[in-house]
Amino acid sequence: MMPVQAPTTPQATWSRSAERIMAAINRDPLTAPHALRNDALLAVSVAAVSAALALLVDDGRRPDALGWALLLVSHVPLVWRRRRPVLVLVTVIACVFPYHFLDYPHTAATQAAYVALYTVAVTGRALRTLLVGLGVIALSVGVMLTISAHEALGLLKASGWVVAVLFLGVDVRFYRRYVTSIVERAERAERTREEEARRRVAEERLRIARDLHDLLAHSITLIGVQTSVAAHVLSADPERLDREAVAKALDDIAETCRGARGELRTTLEVLREHGPPEARGPLPGLDGLPDLAEAARLAGARVEQTVRIRQAPPAVGAAAYRIVQEALTNAVRHAGPEPAVHVELDERQGALHLSVRDDGTGPAPGGTPGFGLVGMRERARSVGGTLDAGPRTGGGFVVTAVLPLNTTGERNG
Repeated sequence: MMPVQAPTTPQATWSRSAERIMAAINRDPLTAPHALRNDALLAVSVAAVSAALALLVDDGRRPDALGWALLLVSHVPLVWRRRRPVLVLVTVIACVFPYHFLDYPHTAATQAAYVALYTVAVTGRALRTLLVGLGVIALSVGVMLTISAHEALGLLKASGWVVAVLFLGVDVRFYRRYVTSIVERAERAERTREEEARRRVAEERLRIARDLHDLLAHSITLIGVQTSVAAHVLSADPERLDREAVAKALDDIAETCRGARGELRTTLEVLREHGPPEARGPLPGLDGLPDLAEAARLAGARVEQTVRIRQAPPAVGAAAYRIVQEALTNAVRHAGPEPAVHVELDERQGALHLSVRDDGTGPAPGGTPGFGLVGMRERARSVGGTLDAGPRTGGGFVVTAVLPLNTTGERNG
């Protein structure tokens, strides 16, 4: 079945024609497509108008073969008017002067000169246009003086058309530059918006990756330790099974799974929402540190906390929470059995000073490095802070961070 086309109305036809005309006006003549073909058609059209004027206007003697040759040849250079506008103007003038000197119809020979003058004005600088215009008027009047003072005076009076053509070309040139600058600004703004969107997407992906790493590493480590405790209780003395210890270990595992599931749901909701990151719910903060310490104690660590700061900006509190979470996870995983861990947070000189140190053995040498330390450093940098981590002098591992409390950084979870 053939598609039914909507009828073309005169208004739609006029609108399309107007759009094409404006596109031709706005287009740079030096880079326009099909320039040579279009200029050849223009030269033929202008030559036809000049020939009609030579037959209809009686301001000189009727052209003979030489007059027709000079008149038509003066239009040929217009084919290359965009490439060499000044040279084309000089060539047109060289053909037109003998035509005027022989007193052929003068009006007929002005069309090609006007087109050449307009091209010079629309493609060149204003100073060049002014000098060319003055030179053409002076040379034309000088040539006409050799014919007749009356003709020279009439040409001088008609020089207003030359000035008008030059001003038209200059105005069109400035208009095109104005349109080009608007288009460039719009394109630059669009590129900036796209780059900003890509940057925000990359930052959000990095934030989600950090959240998932912190959450999964912490929860899986605790679940692994608690499962080992339950397995040890079951296999240590099957004859005298400590049901309370097994039940407590399983309850701890269930509680850890519930907490991890809740945080994981909160994190994954960001991927389903189309609103801003600020609408994704409350951030973890300093009030969640006791729960982290209790979870690490259930995993076998001996955790002591010293918190001498009551509140912090949401972004700083979330960064501190995640850094402590990752540091405790690393201590439970790498510091050996029942490590002593001391967590300290206090406020000094407008910044939150954080320290997590343990007395364990540290990670085994030659192991595959993970993303924990990288993530903690990124957390600190996201709020304008710094973080250092490494082995302690007397044994163990220490993580220290300084997080400014007046930060205006992004929200992190």
